[in-house]
This record gives sequence, structure tokens and C-alpha cells, in this order.
Amino acid sequence: MECNIRWLGRETMSFIAESGSGHSFVMDTSEEGGGRNLGPRPMETILSGVVACTTYDVLNHLKIKKQEVEGCKVRVNAERAETDPKIFKKIHMHFIIEGTKIDEALVTNAIEISKSKFGSGYKMMSFSALMTETFEIKNK
Repeated sequence: MECNIRWLGRETMSFIAESGSGHSFVMDTSEEGGGRNLGPRPMETILSGVVACTTYDVLNHLKIKKQEVEGCKVRVNAERAETDPKIFKKIHMHFIIEGTKIDEALVTNAIEISKSKFGSGYKMMSFSALMTETFEIKNK
């Protein structure tokens, strides 16, 4: 895996991230931090990546189990350390899964499998943060 980060110059703290898969996105800081608020903060992208990775695992497992998932949202609350380095200390993910006849036991199992076997992002983040999860199912 590769990526390149390009700083946009002395007048800002904005960055362009170019991924090895050929995609680009902007990361920035607040105006108080010297940025122009043009994109998510770098730590927000880390948190988003971990949650998206975990969500992928959960949805993929539910798809394999032939669950009729029609929607999924994850609400995340994260706490960072108050002093440098301001690592993530706690992360709570609340999954809201929508579909038809979604089996609660399979959702529980999907989350557990992501945590214990497939969740690369989850595993990395769990070395510094207490990771917790809850879920709700909205069957139609």
C-alpha cells in the first residue's frame, strides 16, 4: 500500500492525499491551526477509515449470510487524550442497520468477527483506544 501527501504551501496547513489506488482527497486544519478548513482534519480521516473498514466487514458478513440489508449508518463518538500525543482513548460505534428480517444474532456475530478476525483498522485502533459497539435494527 502506498500514498503520497502533498502540502499546499506556506500560507496554509492543507494537504492533498493521493492514494495508491489512484484517488485523491483534501485534508486540512482549522483556521486557528493555520489551515483554511477545506477538508476533514487528518485525525478525522483516521477515525473515518477505521469505522468504514469495520462497517465493510459487518456488511460483507451480513451479505454472505443472505441478510436483506437496505441501509446502514454508524454514529461514532470518540474521545482523544487531552495532552500530546492526542491519541484516541475511547471510540464507540453505534450501528443502525435497516432491512427486511435482519437477524439480531447475525449482526452480533458480524461485529464480533470484524473485531476478532477481519478488522484491520479496528485491531490497530484497539491498541490505544477502548473500542465499544452497539447496534439497532430497523426492520421494514
